[in-house]
Amino acid sequence: MLKKLSLANTDLSVSQLCLGTNMFGTAQPLDKAGEILDTFFAGGGNFIDTAHSYGDWIPDIPNAASERTLGELLKGKPRADYVLATKGCEFDYRKGDYALRVTPALLESDLMGSLALLGVDFIDLYWLHRDDPSCPVREIVDALIDHQQAGHIRYFGCSNWSVDRILEAQQYAASLGHVGFVACQPMWGLAEPDRTAMMSYAPGGYYEDGYQVLHQAGMTMIPYSGQSRGIFSKLAAGMAREAISPDVAALYYSDVNLRKVDVLKTIAARRGASVNDIVLAYLTSQTWATVPIIGCSSVVQLRESIDACAIRLDTEELRQLKGA
Repeated sequence: MLKKLSLANTDLSVSQLCLGTNMFGTAQPLDKAGEILDTFFAGGGNFIDTAHSYGDWIPDIPNAASERTLGELLKGKPRADYVLATKGCEFDYRKGDYALRVTPALLESDLMGSLALLGVDFIDLYWLHRDDPSCPVREIVDALIDHQQAGHIRYFGCSNWSVDRILEAQQYAASLGHVGFVACQPMWGLAEPDRTAMMSYAPGGYYEDGYQVLHQAGMTMIPYSGQSRGIFSKLAAGMAREAISPDVAALYYSDVNLRKVDVLKTIAARRGASVNDIVLAYLTSQTWATVPIIGCSSVVQLRESIDACAIRLDTEELRQLKGA
């Protein structure tokens, strides 16, 4: 059963895992998505992550497929039973021009669309999916605070923002007597990504490239790609690079990640756990508040992730994994 923790600078109590729903409404139709969501709730989960853009990369289906599906599944559920996070200001995948869309007007458009599709009056944690460094942070922060004061969102955070821009936004928010971003959603997991391949996924940077200063200062990290897209189970099984999907191999197939496999196997054997369990435990065992976003293709995978949260790695095991 998942434990609950309090997000700093909020009154939100969230499960130690956050359910990622980017495949809801596409690879996971309504019935399968419903099974996954019910299993998550039954395992003690209450923290759900989606985005207004999820599913839009697939043509000829209604936009915002994940939010639409999640909105259907949440109908009739008491609002206090779940903590809902969604994201706005991502690329317009239907246009395909990959232009940055971070302005107060586009933020409002995406947020109002999310509220309507999710069937809720407010979003607990609203994420900016991307940044546009050409847009002054004061305009963005002011817009977020306006929506907070209007009751549309309770708190806000950022994903794929650079550390420097986050610090600039936090400094401006502090000048207003406001806490600013309460959480950050960086790309982070045990696997070390190739920095060039990473840029299309995480233009703000990888957690290990400076986000620790935010983490240590009390900002909760809610990382995506925490399971590193299953790379370690593939490497542990001896899969050659050619047998791994090209995008995953470009990101994660490297000598540094291959060196971690033996350490993972040793710790997994000692713990009576799987390699995937230890990969997830690497994040849930961090000293500073960390709530990984998990994806799953089946109820079985989800239950395995929930069970893995019972594992608490010690300081030496964390050191060995990071230093391998």
